[in-house]
Amino acid sequence: MEKSDHTYLAIHQWAEEDRPREKLLLKGKASLSDAELIGILLGSGTKTLSAVDLAKQILSTVHNDLHALAKLSVTDLIRFKGIGEAKAITIVSALELGRRRKESEPRKTFRITSSSDAYEYMKPELTDLPHEEFWIIMLRRNNAIIGKEQISVGGVSGTAVDPKVIFKKALDVMASGLILIHNHPSGNAQPSEADKKLTRKVKSAGETLDIPVYDHLIFTDHTYFSFSDESIMP
Repeated sequence: MEKSDHTYLAIHQWAEEDRPREKLLLKGKASLSDAELIGILLGSGTKTLSAVDLAKQILSTVHNDLHALAKLSVTDLIRFKGIGEAKAITIVSALELGRRRKESEPRKTFRITSSSDAYEYMKPELTDLPHEEFWIIMLRRNNAIIGKEQISVGGVSGTAVDPKVIFKKALDVMASGLILIHNHPSGNAQPSEADKKLTRKVKSAGETLDIPVYDHLIFTDHTYFSFSDESIMP
């Protein structure tokens, strides 16, 4: 790790209004940068880096993207000089709390009227995942949400999906329609040929059971692909 070019000053040597904790008290939490907030979590830095500089160094490796930071494990974080297990656990725990807070927020939409509704509804489950997961959203006839179910969990590049499992879940709650959704950890939202083949297979099974499949969304942390919006639903 490179040392900072400037003369190192411990945080307690900074002007009071520039110290993260004091700044939060004086100016409010919104005035702090991501690095300053993480610096507070770290509590201390190294002999050559303040806690805030150490936080900046960590953030720079993920291009200052908090979503990417949330994907780092304790093992990933302790590779940084100055980050022990306790500090790594603190960072991971704080980011997980943020994710859970979002998950616990009251749903703004209880009825799916567009692909963006489905995308927002699934964000708590699929954001920041390093592996693929396949889910279904089960709907009533008026497109009101009955619930969501995880169908399978896979690796970085794929997950196996059995249509029988999908429709057993749907039949158990007497669903009148389905939306399929799975994530691409790579960030590439374009469907693969396997995605298209699976969509055809599940939609055909749904027609037999009178449970229409309205859409298949490919989820990434920043965007999504909708088979319905792109007019390629079989």
